[in-house]
Amino acid sequence: MKKRALLSVYDKTGIVDFAKGLQALGYEIVSTGGTGAALKSEGVAVTDISDITGFPECLGGRVKTLHPKIHAGILAMRGNEEHMRELEEIGAERIDIVANNLYPFNATIQQEGVTLEQATENMDIGGPSMLRAAAKNWQDVCVIVDPYDYDEVLEGLKKGGVPKEKRFILARKVFAHTAAYDAAIAGYLNVIPPQDTLPEFLTLTYAKKQHLRYGENPHQKAAFYSEVIPVAGSIAGAEQLHGKELSFCNINDANGALETLRDMYTDRACAVAVKHANPCGAGYGETLLEAYTNAYDADPLSIYGGIVALNREVDVPTAKKLAEIFLEIIIAPSYEKQALEILTKKKNIRLLKLPGLQSGEVSASLDIKKVTGGLLVQERDTLRADENSLKTVTKRAPTAEETEQLDFAWRVVKHVKSNGVLLVKGKKTVGIGPGQTNRVGALEIAVKMAGENSRGSVMASDAFIPFDDGIKAAAAAGITAIIQTGGALRDADTIAACDEAGIAMVFTGARHFKH
Repeated sequence: MKKRALLSVYDKTGIVDFAKGLQALGYEIVSTGGTGAALKSEGVAVTDISDITGFPECLGGRVKTLHPKIHAGILAMRGNEEHMRELEEIGAERIDIVANNLYPFNATIQQEGVTLEQATENMDIGGPSMLRAAAKNWQDVCVIVDPYDYDEVLEGLKKGGVPKEKRFILARKVFAHTAAYDAAIAGYLNVIPPQDTLPEFLTLTYAKKQHLRYGENPHQKAAFYSEVIPVAGSIAGAEQLHGKELSFCNINDANGALETLRDMYTDRACAVAVKHANPCGAGYGETLLEAYTNAYDADPLSIYGGIVALNREVDVPTAKKLAEIFLEIIIAPSYEKQALEILTKKKNIRLLKLPGLQSGEVSASLDIKKVTGGLLVQERDTLRADENSLKTVTKRAPTAEETEQLDFAWRVVKHVKSNGVLLVKGKKTVGIGPGQTNRVGALEIAVKMAGENSRGSVMASDAFIPFDDGIKAAAAAGITAIIQTGGALRDADTIAACDEAGIAMVFTGARHFKH
């Protein structure tokens, strides 16, 4: 009985050699317009798809393989006598191998200025249908969606046939591929107005960017997946210039550093250090060296082995300062040549380049947290306080210097795990109390970290201060101004305690929980 392979691919990598290998094994090659032309030009004998269907390709190639003689030849179960009889009745023949890959939808939508019409034209219809049909009938049909698998399939055929286990793996690969393809289309269409931020059905697709040595702990397997539609300014888009590959915790902490840096200033140099997903120091200045020095001085102990994100090109003075201690990762928009030479002398440091950090912007995306059995999905917290949203609630208003410090504190405390309290003095954080089960406990940690620097500092709380005990503790530490959400039942008590201590306090009207 005639053996037949249908080859119809957009990505023609390896297809000529694959076709020649099949032909040498006695397969008739059936193909479509572009693929057929490529094969014929290399001397491969090809049967046109229209010779099988008796119907020409039409609508500019939109309709080629959508025909009963094609799909029946793929879907017919070889051990089913009724299927074989029906094939003969309609004049169709079996198709034993299908190689297909799809129109480049993902590559198209990543092009700058792409239109909806262009994206729509690159939504493959016949390809997914043919792939799914072949994958459904995997016990009788070998289906290939990835050119990487051509050689292994040929080797199997030379030995008498592709093993059943391999055909199953190839079929599984197809359904994952077509599911991701459809999810990418649904995701793209969902960001086009009118946008449905939280749709009834959430379709997500991620591609494996790299396999990781392990997860949070050595006994956990792990990998890093990136969104198929790139998120500009994200850790997934960073280029690694130096150092060993990133770990699970590296990537998570680097993401936290970038999130914090984006909420800092764009009109001045900024630096943030992160350790175990929490900021451990943040600072700004007229120069990058000043900004990094401030971030370092905020907590010289915790920054060791941490991750540093910077929003300006790394220059030589800053590189020399960075090189003084062990850092896991440095992320910056660019590096001066000599600065790079200084830093690459350190074998174990990872250097990441991420253009666009100066802008502080990131592509819109959802904030997703996995819980057992489901997902929690929300819009990203992009809210920033401005002068119009702040309300002074005490008799004393903050001074101009305190106002600037409060603004900086509020930008950074947003990225401290709740309950979070943060102290700022000058152009840097001096104490950070993250992730406590009560706010006084978080304040006590921040004050202990700050030491004498707590006197004359300002304080930010990521949510409201429920009782005046927090205010009394702040007054005892020498804190002069506070920024918090407001909205507690006992706001009057906290305001009165501030007035008694001479502390200025402003309400933002918005909280920044981070769990």
